Amino acid sequence: MKHAAQGRYVIGIAGGSASGKTSFLRQMEEEMPKGSICMVSQDNYYKPKAEQKRDSQGEVNYDLPTSIDQAVFQRDVQALIRGEAIQKLEYTFNTPGKEPQVITVQPTPIIVVEGLFVFHYKEIRDLLDLRVYLDVREDIKLQRRIQRDAEERGYSEQTVRYQWDHHVLPSYKKFLKPYRDEAHVIITNNITYDKGLLVLCDHLRYRLGTDLMRSSTSDGVSATVGSASHALKI
Repeated sequence: MKHAAQGRYVIGIAGGSASGKTSFLRQMEEEMPKGSICMVSQDNYYKPKAEQKRDSQGEVNYDLPTSIDQAVFQRDVQALIRGEAIQKLEYTFNTPGKEPQVITVQPTPIIVVEGLFVFHYKEIRDLLDLRVYLDVREDIKLQRRIQRDAEERGYSEQTVRYQWDHHVLPSYKKFLKPYRDEAHVIITNNITYDKGLLVLCDHLRYRLGTDLMRSSTSDGVSATVGSASHALKI
């Protein structure tokens, strides 16, 4: 464990757009003991629209590493590792009429850092004890995104397909997919991630009962599960 002295175990969870990260994280939090886990989402660190890059057609591209305020994202993760609470204004994906809420995150033994670029940002990747990759076929992700963006954000299918072809898919292939084989755990979600979620939560409960408990009385450092060259695929 990289942060044994602070009694923290930091997990990075990444997956392409519409891979099921939001529901996976929600169920993960429900499975774990109350007060044992906190989450930091990359989505809440988007730069203002005026600072975003545009494509050749003048459309804003939110699917680039530069779209995120990486410095603040990294600073907040490091603060949680030190045992400090953080506050962040919720990102509403430019949804009309939705007022952003102030999000307060209290430090916990297990810290989950999630988002498209958490493996791409080296400074954040180096903070992670465990890297988890949610893997879904591209055709399934596209259909899920069309449905989600229509229901939650009011986007037309034409708009979603344009973003997918020109922003989402190229970014995924360049900034996330290359890190797939470096993940310690790969969980497929073409149909369901249920078994993978249970295995991961069992591992986290084990960490809570062993390494994280010992860290409060010992300076010893324990190894994380697996290695990048021997990823557990679930």
